[in-house]
Amino acid sequence: MLTGYRLMWMMVIFDLPVGTKRERRAATKFRNFLLDQGFSMSQFSVYMRFCGGKDQAESYNKRIEKSLPKTGLVQILNFTDKQYESIISFDGRTRAQKNENPQQYALF
Repeated sequence: MLTGYRLMWMMVIFDLPVGTKRERRAATKFRNFLLDQGFSMSQFSVYMRFCGGKDQAESYNKRIEKSLPKTGLVQILNFTDKQYESIISFDGRTRAQKNENPQQYALF
């Protein structure tokens, strides 16, 4: 049974150099790769994706590792759906609404 403790989220955080044209191209290519893999931009240089479990998250970890730019810092955080529910966000000084988890579909 899938529960909020088995469902996973991935957060990819990166700081890539953009001083030269080649570096800007590499950073753009990496951002586009994340979007193509189903990640959504949470903030600039912070992308998130919902995963069905640890196995799927590990698969994306490997894909990201194969697509890393040659320079810069990339960090991947994996956390449960229950932990995702506890994220507190502010837009300016106003507390934003709670994050909504994706709808779960049962396949028969």
